[in-house]
Amino acid sequence: MNRVLNDMPEAFVSHTSISRAVSRAVKAGKLRKIASRLYTSNLDDAPEDIVRRNLWGIVAGYFPGALIADRTAFEAAPASDGSLCLVSERGRGVELPGVVLRPRRGPGAIGSDMAFVSGLHVSSRARAFVENMRPSRARGGRAPRTLRRAELEERLDRLIRTAGEEGVNRLRDDARAIAAELRLEPEAAQLDALIGSLLGTRPGRLDSPVAIARGRGRPYDPDRMELFHRLHRSLRDRPPSFRPAPPRNARGRATLAFFEAYFSNFLEGTEFLVDEAIRIVFDGEIPRNRPADARDVAETWRIVSDAREMARTPGDFRELAGLLRARHRRIMAGRPEALPGEFKAEENRAGLTVFMAPDLVPGTLAEGFALYRSLESPFERAVYMMFLVSEVHPFADGNGRIARVMMNAEFVAGGEERIVVPTVYRGNYLAALRELSRTGRPEPLVRVLDYGQRWTAAVDWRSLEVAERELEACNAFLDSDEAEAEGRRLRMPG
Repeated sequence: MNRVLNDMPEAFVSHTSISRAVSRAVKAGKLRKIASRLYTSNLDDAPEDIVRRNLWGIVAGYFPGALIADRTAFEAAPASDGSLCLVSERGRGVELPGVVLRPRRGPGAIGSDMAFVSGLHVSSRARAFVENMRPSRARGGRAPRTLRRAELEERLDRLIRTAGEEGVNRLRDDARAIAAELRLEPEAAQLDALIGSLLGTRPGRLDSPVAIARGRGRPYDPDRMELFHRLHRSLRDRPPSFRPAPPRNARGRATLAFFEAYFSNFLEGTEFLVDEAIRIVFDGEIPRNRPADARDVAETWRIVSDAREMARTPGDFRELAGLLRARHRRIMAGRPEALPGEFKAEENRAGLTVFMAPDLVPGTLAEGFALYRSLESPFERAVYMMFLVSEVHPFADGNGRIARVMMNAEFVAGGEERIVVPTVYRGNYLAALRELSRTGRPEPLVRVLDYGQRWTAAVDWRSLEVAERELEACNAFLDSDEAEAEGRRLRMPG
């Protein structure tokens, strides 16, 4: 190949000045043609892969200076059928391996649009929303040029969730500013009305379930709902396990409840020696320098040791919200800054993790609870309820403790053994929660809690003294990170 062709990318669009050199290189077996005017020096890989790797340079070769527009302005990639939508003053559609370039006439890039690669431009967010307000139909098996109304509603809802009303109102202003230049005043007015319907300030038709919920004043997080659906499917697909709680006398029940409360608080950083916690719970000794911590432990124990209280499970969303608030009010009574009994008013975080926005809490709990009702066994309902509360994170503080109380209430109501999560198992438990929260894999959480229930059922809880000795033999009190480094695990009794 001559020097010009040597400087070409892996795939390129031929033009008049190089056509003869290209023809000679093809005959010599140094180039191959993979579409009209499209050539590649890669003689081995599949044409579809080559096109995808070099997509934007190829687009610029066919349509120099074009605007990435319509649905592609949002998706920044070909649609499911390979459609890639453009605005260009020249050229017809081009079919490539795996991709179809679909240009249309119209105003090219304007001042608010963004420079893109290879001399292309991409529509601004405001322009993309306005232009996608125009309805289009699928023809010849091709995807519509514009998104469906429900898809636009979902994107607007996501914008409201991330940027708030200020962000979506800024979009409104930007859309009005460019509407005249694009001759799209009616579409900008439709967008304005749609945003008003989402914010509940204007009546109007909404199609997407997430948009309908927001319009009714009960917005929810659809990404979290996908996690709840995944856990729900995993639990429904799993053969049910039944582990009835063994009969225990009053002393045994109090001992189990004590260690449930002790470990649940220890997991959240409320750390006491066992003897200190025993004096707090059973003797009422409150350390002068840590009254709030002591009250956390004592109130958690009072709830989990109360058989009648722990047999209460929600039958509808109103009861769910009531139980969450009442139990939180009791456990966090010594911490007024945590707003005991009230759903959080401000966004909270732990390290780099930002939890659910306050306005999404009631709606997401309600939507998630609808799935809970179709679970049958106590284990299914307990695991799901724990993750629902943990993931929604409805309170400013105390969410982990409340999530585990709600979990074990499902077991008690169903006559099954509870789950105690000892200190050494903290890393396993939190890692499994993160795995589902971040990657959508429910299996680790189900596995960790299944082992936790089997372990709890195997421990001898007949008295504080007997249980403490057995817990020590099981490594239960070890710091989870130190135990992991030493290769020590939570052992089954015996």
